[in-house]
Amino acid sequence: MRPARLADLDAFLQMAEESGPGFTSLPVDGDLLTTRLRMSVEAFGETSKQTDYAQYLMMLEDIETGEVGGCSAVKAGIGVKTPFFNYRIITLAQVSREVGRQFNLDALTLTNELIGYTEVGTLFIREKFRGQGAGGLVAQARYMLMKTAPDRFGENVLAELRGVVDHDGRAPFWDHLGAHFFRMSFAEADRLSATTDQQFILDLMPKYPIYVDLLPPEAREVIGRCHADGVPALKMLEREGFSFERVVDIFDGGPIVEAKRDMIRTVRQTRKVKVDVGDAEGQRGLIATTELHHFAVTDLVGAFGAGDTSVGPKELLETLGLKPGDAALVWVRSDQK
Repeated sequence: MRPARLADLDAFLQMAEESGPGFTSLPVDGDLLTTRLRMSVEAFGETSKQTDYAQYLMMLEDIETGEVGGCSAVKAGIGVKTPFFNYRIITLAQVSREVGRQFNLDALTLTNELIGYTEVGTLFIREKFRGQGAGGLVAQARYMLMKTAPDRFGENVLAELRGVVDHDGRAPFWDHLGAHFFRMSFAEADRLSATTDQQFILDLMPKYPIYVDLLPPEAREVIGRCHADGVPALKMLEREGFSFERVVDIFDGGPIVEAKRDMIRTVRQTRKVKVDVGDAEGQRGLIATTELHHFAVTDLVGAFGAGDTSVGPKELLETLGLKPGDAALVWVRSDQK
C-alpha cells in the first residue's frame, strides 16, 4: 500500500466501475476522482498545511507488475466544511397508566453530530487480488497511517458501510422513505451526495423524527444492515474495535460504526522498531515507514521479537525504502496460523 498518484486515475476509475451501485465514495465520475487524487497528493505532500480536513488515498500495488488492485482512504476530519448528515435511532418510551400501556418505539432523527471525526473508507479490492491477506493489508494500512502522525487525525474514528442495494441500484430504505421527500432516484441522490455541499439534504430532508414502525417491513428490515459485499469489511472493523452505535446512512440505511482512535487494535498494537536484514520465518504482520510524507506499508514475514529490532528480507525492506538501522512501524499478528 502506498499513496495514490495522479497516474492512478485509470485504475481508480476502473475500480469505481467495478464497485457497483451505492458505493458513494467510488462514483463513476472522472472529474471527481481526479479531484480526490489531487487532494490526496497534497495531503501526503511535505508542505501540506490543511491537515484537519486532509484526505489520504492509498493504492494496493503489485510490486512485481505495478498493477493497482485496490484502494482505501482516510478523511482526517468530517462534518465541518461539509455537513455529514445521518439518522440516529432513538428510543421513545410510550406510557399510559390510564389504559395500562407501556412500550418503546424507535424513531429516526436527522443529525450532523459526528463533527471532527476521522473517517476510514473507500475500501475496495478488485476480484483478482482478493484473498491471501489483501483485505487486511488494505484495511489496516489506514490505521498504520494514523500511527505515523496521530495529531493529524481525530480522537474518534468512524466507518460508513454501504447499505442494502440491489444489482439494479434500488435501495429498499430509500424507496420507502427518502424517495418521498426528495422525489428523485436513489442513484441521483447518491450522485448529488458525492458531488455537492449537501445543501439539498438540508433543504429536503424531513425535520421531524420518523417512527420506524410506520415504515413497511422492507424498509425496517434493512436499517443498520450492510450490503452483502460489505460483510467481510464489517467483520474486520469489529475485530479492530469498531461498534454500531445506532447511527445509519440517510440514503440506504447502512450502519455507521465508531471507535476511539487510540483503542483501535492496529493502532494500539503497532510499535516503532529498528530494522535489519536477515532471513526469518514464522511471524507474520505488517511493516510501514514512519513518515507520512513517504508512507508505505506491506505484509512481512520476519522476526519481530520483543525488543526494538525487527529482521526482514532485504528485498522487502528496499521496497519500502528502508535500510538497516532505519526506524519502522510493525504490527504482529497474534494469530500465527
